[in-house]
Amino acid sequence: MIPFRVHTGLVAPLDRPNVDTDQIIPKQFLKRIERTGFGEFLFYDWRYIAKDVPDDSFVLNASAFQHATVLVTGKNFGCGSSREHAPWALLDYGFRAIIAPSFADIFANNCLKNGIVPVVLSDAEVEILLKRSQEVPGYRVTVDLERLAVEDDQGFSASFAMDDFHRHCLIEGLDDIALTLKLEPDITAYEKRRAQWREPPHA
Repeated sequence: MIPFRVHTGLVAPLDRPNVDTDQIIPKQFLKRIERTGFGEFLFYDWRYIAKDVPDDSFVLNASAFQHATVLVTGKNFGCGSSREHAPWALLDYGFRAIIAPSFADIFANNCLKNGIVPVVLSDAEVEILLKRSQEVPGYRVTVDLERLAVEDDQGFSASFAMDDFHRHCLIEGLDDIALTLKLEPDITAYEKRRAQWREPPHA
């Protein structure tokens, strides 16, 4: 998992509440077994009118928001099914942080396990970011996980909360596998003891 400490990126505004995971990554694209390759299908039913025909009215198809790495969106983002492919698609597309008034619990947990920072701010704070990203060309914010703060260069500053465990894992780039491997000496010692315990008695 790529460590996340401080990230400054272009903001894309998705001013919609209750965005479900089937819109984030539609079910017909869940056939891959790798975590990569989902980015091109992110918000597919909103990005395209027909196959390979972009909908120019959708925010991610606008040239102003190409290469955005911070998504600002509405409440209850990531509701619906628990598919982990949703954060995979967002990360593969290039998003490192998502800012919203609230997230679906399972989706937020999947983000944390995949290196995306789900930032919860108030409705009023999110509204400011949405408005500025729509009105200010090249609008960027800084998400500082070490200080638990979101800031821009126009005086906006807001704090957010995150538990110490997930914050530590994101800063150090530790997913579940990496956390397990940190215990490798203990696991190896246990396996050696277990092998002796399972030896059949001598005749």
